[in-house]
Amino acid sequence: MAFLIVFYAGISAGGPTAAASESPSNDKRLAIIIDDVGNDMRGTAEILAMPVKLTVAVMPFLPTTKKDAIAAHEKGMDVIVHMPMEPKKGRPEWLGPGAITSNLTDEEVRSRVEKAIDDVPHAIGMNNHMGSKITSNKRIMSIVLDVCKERGLFFVDSRTNFRSVVGELAVSKNMPPVGNDIFLDDQNSKQHIRKQLDLAAQRAIDKNICVVIGHVGHSGMNTSAVIRESVSRLQNQVQFVGIGDLVRDVWQWHFAPTLPTDNK
Repeated sequence: MAFLIVFYAGISAGGPTAAASESPSNDKRLAIIIDDVGNDMRGTAEILAMPVKLTVAVMPFLPTTKKDAIAAHEKGMDVIVHMPMEPKKGRPEWLGPGAITSNLTDEEVRSRVEKAIDDVPHAIGMNNHMGSKITSNKRIMSIVLDVCKERGLFFVDSRTNFRSVVGELAVSKNMPPVGNDIFLDDQNSKQHIRKQLDLAAQRAIDKNICVVIGHVGHSGMNTSAVIRESVSRLQNQVQFVGIGDLVRDVWQWHFAPTLPTDNK
């Protein structure tokens, strides 16, 4: 719970709620992150064609990694690296290439994160793909966050493990403790996804911001369809923003890389 206290304290102390707004939606903001982009999975084209700003989390080293990242950037969406990380349970083949696993040395972790960042054009942040085992590992996550900070990227904790150390480490490194609030498509039905999206919108109204995660692939067509049909219904209640907009406005955190990156 300390994670959430830090998160919302940052909002009230000079974040978007500090200034009056002409439109009620301006300070009620919803950031939708779409995971698993980069492998031409179902729903990708539909997500990239959305009429509102989304964030696409692109997996590195896959057939459409660069194509999808560039397309999203050109459409004004935010791009982040969807970094494969070892889970407590799950098939190894689900991870994808270049994954962070618990048996890696410090140098190997650093190298893999650097290469992943360089492989995803226009990335401004990173989140974890799977990773329930790694996000609770202080040694490894400290290295991941150090590389992100050096390259000017923030890290979004997908919160696949309630014992995650990402939030506390981010605060200790003067990085924004960004985390997922709601999964849209943990059940693959339009009815459930619609209910989750409405829940997210209400959270944004109540708390001023909400970060949610959906996916392309297995649920991609349902997720993209529900988002599209919900836009006109929700636009008068919340503002759809990129995750980078929240990072800048809530924590006044600006990207200042201290090491060169090839991903721009």
